[in-house]
Amino acid sequence: MRPKMLLNPNLANTFSPPVMEARRWLEGKSFAPDQPLINVSQAAPVDPPPEAMREAMADAVLRLPETHLYGPVLGLPALRDELAFNINRHYGADVSSQNVAITSGCNQAFAAVISTLAAPGDEVILPTPWYFNHKMWLDMGGITAVPLATGNDLLPDPDKAAALITPRTRAIALVTPNNPTGVEYPSDLIAAFRDLARARGIALIIDETYRDFHSQDGAPHDLLADPDWDDTVIQVYSFSKSYRLTGHRVGSVLSSPARLLEIEKFLDTVTICPAQLGQHAALWGLRNLDEWLAGERIEILSRAQSMRDGVAPLAERGWKLMGCGAYFAYLQHPFDMPSDQLAQALVDQASLLALPGTMFTPEGDKSGAQQLRVAFANIDATGIQTALSRLAAFQP
Repeated sequence: MRPKMLLNPNLANTFSPPVMEARRWLEGKSFAPDQPLINVSQAAPVDPPPEAMREAMADAVLRLPETHLYGPVLGLPALRDELAFNINRHYGADVSSQNVAITSGCNQAFAAVISTLAAPGDEVILPTPWYFNHKMWLDMGGITAVPLATGNDLLPDPDKAAALITPRTRAIALVTPNNPTGVEYPSDLIAAFRDLARARGIALIIDETYRDFHSQDGAPHDLLADPDWDDTVIQVYSFSKSYRLTGHRVGSVLSSPARLLEIEKFLDTVTICPAQLGQHAALWGLRNLDEWLAGERIEILSRAQSMRDGVAPLAERGWKLMGCGAYFAYLQHPFDMPSDQLAQALVDQASLLALPGTMFTPEGDKSGAQQLRVAFANIDATGIQTALSRLAAFQP
């Protein structure tokens, strides 16, 4: 008899990766040539980085021997310097490279930050709908994700968050522009959460993976202009979307030098150092791709507008566009079936792969059962119109 497999109960009780689960809905299926699959499930660029960046990466592989060696645990000094400069220019801040750590993607940045803040039995407040990988990491660590429900505008309420804080609360985590809803949190709302966190002696984690596609010109908030920002605020960021570097896993943490020393322990144990090639690419991008990135932002904002402009036929059939921005549209559907069943039916009947709201909300949450996320940034204006037409025509 084979021995029973031993599993960490926290890991075993963590739900399966939602994007991988959705991909399994495609197994064994084929799609008609006149209705090919439209995949709006994952928020990731489908095109490679610009050619000039790829040439710079190839040059680094050939001409920089250190690209193939271990590097500093907290990242290349030149990249830390350049990102600090970029942050200061973008936010009107005064941070230094000693506030910056480079990580293997933003998910690792979040995991590293949580490792410095919370232990099993502690709590972190997450607005819902939440980013599922944040919830997964907390579950794996035996840390309670405390849901902060949002209203019809999908904006979290600081007063409601205050009522959820207990002696075990270690942080509030915000994502803006939001994943999964696309909603951009107003600057004064973000500041109110900072003030709440500071007054209660907890951290405010702000995930700005999609900051480069914000509809507002200039800084989306003024948290980093506060000279004492690092007593409360921790920012995590990703180069993946901005420079199409998803496969190279480059992200960052902005925090106090003292916290980065603790993060260094985590990173050294998990990856030793971020991948060198991706770091060189990110550095080259920060130095050379401002104009290109501005064009990418305009294109994404245009796709968001195409989403808003094309939603009228859906509204006539009872759908509601709840949020739209950055890479995402968040929809409320009109059907009796829960969204996890709807999403699978859309694959079979409409050749459309989207993620259900049940993947972004606590188990049994009635609102999640009525919601659907569409990652529209993966398709152009024509694809958006086709996707919306298929949703409008769908009947369970």
